Amino acid sequence: MKNKDFEVIKSSGKRVKFSLSKLRSSLKRSGANKETVDSIIDKVRDELYQGISTKEIYNRAFALLKRKKSYLASKYKLKKAIYELGPTGFPFERFIQEILRYSGYDTSVGEVVEGKCVSHEIDVVANKNNDTIIIECKFHGDQGLNCNVKIPLYINSRFDDIKANWKVNGNQTALSNCWVVTNTRFSEDAVQYGRCCGLYLLSWDYPNNESLRDRIDALGLYPITVSTLLTNREKQFLLSRNVVLCRQLIGDAFYLDHLGISDARKAKILDEIEALCKTSKYYNEVSS
Repeated sequence: MKNKDFEVIKSSGKRVKFSLSKLRSSLKRSGANKETVDSIIDKVRDELYQGISTKEIYNRAFALLKRKKSYLASKYKLKKAIYELGPTGFPFERFIQEILRYSGYDTSVGEVVEGKCVSHEIDVVANKNNDTIIIECKFHGDQGLNCNVKIPLYINSRFDDIKANWKVNGNQTALSNCWVVTNTRFSEDAVQYGRCCGLYLLSWDYPNNESLRDRIDALGLYPITVSTLLTNREKQFLLSRNVVLCRQLIGDAFYLDHLGISDARKAKILDEIEALCKTSKYYNEVSS
């Protein structure tokens, strides 16, 4: 049976044709060289069967990458790592705050803003060049869930209420836009509504070339949950201390001492994280 004849089952339960090009593309994004990518594809292709889940394909590719270099596997698991920021959604808000902060914004989380009718607690407020944007984060722990049109509809009504009272409330900056950010995907009607009313929608793969994935790779702002060497307990400890980025751990390695991690293991963890961050052009520019 040819590769194109295999059907795979996505996390949503939907059956789709297996795409060798998508697997190749995801492996290349990890930074693996052509030889490594070709080797992994050959092995995964030999183990395909009708109705295999995309999760099984991912797990196999991840294990093979990890054998090569752990930081490649860390980068490959980025999407899964963002889901692991849950379950409360607050670490995701902090993660989005850091992406904006490294993009030149002054940021705050959980700020209460007065609207014309009611007050609103905003996930992230960001200021830059005398301009303010408000950001609402919609975190889903289930990979099968997407953001439908109800989400931007609701958020836009809140934005309109805040906008109507912005200058009355004594704010000196201009309120320019509202972002809706999710770790999953937006439905087609959600994207259509966002475009129509002027909301900025940001998801795992939208907008093209400026998606959440693109921004993370460009800035090298990988969540601490991508690490293949830290345990889940250790990751949760770091998140509880507001260490959401791998880059933060490089500067605050003493947290690993609090966890009782040996010097030898600590060195391996930091080596993995630094190798991962160094794959970003931005990281190399600010570190030089």
